[in-house]
Amino acid sequence: MTERRKAATRLDIARTAAALFVERGLRDTRAEDIARAAGVAPRTFYRYFATKEEAISPLLSVGARSWVEAVRDAPAELSVANALRHAAARALTPAPGDAAAAESLEWVRSLLRMGARSPALQSVWNDACHDADTTLATVLAARAGLPAGPDSLSLELRLVAGVAGAAVRAAVETWAADDAPATGPRGPAALAERCLVAAADVLGSA
Repeated sequence: MTERRKAATRLDIARTAAALFVERGLRDTRAEDIARAAGVAPRTFYRYFATKEEAISPLLSVGARSWVEAVRDAPAELSVANALRHAAARALTPAPGDAAAAESLEWVRSLLRMGARSPALQSVWNDACHDADTTLATVLAARAGLPAGPDSLSLELRLVAGVAGAAVRAAVETWAADDAPATGPRGPAALAERCLVAAADVLGSA
């Protein structure tokens, strides 16, 4: 229960930080502002995060994990390439009426645009993507019935996970740089489909 409460607090702070960054801008938002808006003491904030930029890491990690979990949950009969495409469509398309999912994507868009001007914020995004790629490799190993430990992953599985992660990342970053809606032919799910199809030769080798 304690760990769940800590995780919930971290995510609440992350959402508060994202909202303030979008409302005020990164430069005009202090860690103390985030703590106050989240209803925690500054010392509590710094117990969870070293910097204000790191405060959004749980939010980005949740988004990255949702894509990996969608791969884990994809029907077992799907090939690796089709499982990845299925998962991208599921994770990157807000369900009709799901305002929270649509809002989260818009936050990601705004944060990635800020990251283009902030090395610290870009580093948080890079770390979230790297962690997701590492977890994806273990998920693909498990789907294939192979050892899933970090020391036992094959070169091919690491390559597939890296290529798939790069494809989805390119799609999300391309969408974020544009003003297109989250659904439709220029949305992140459609762009991810295009990227994954383009990488089909590598993705089909696992």
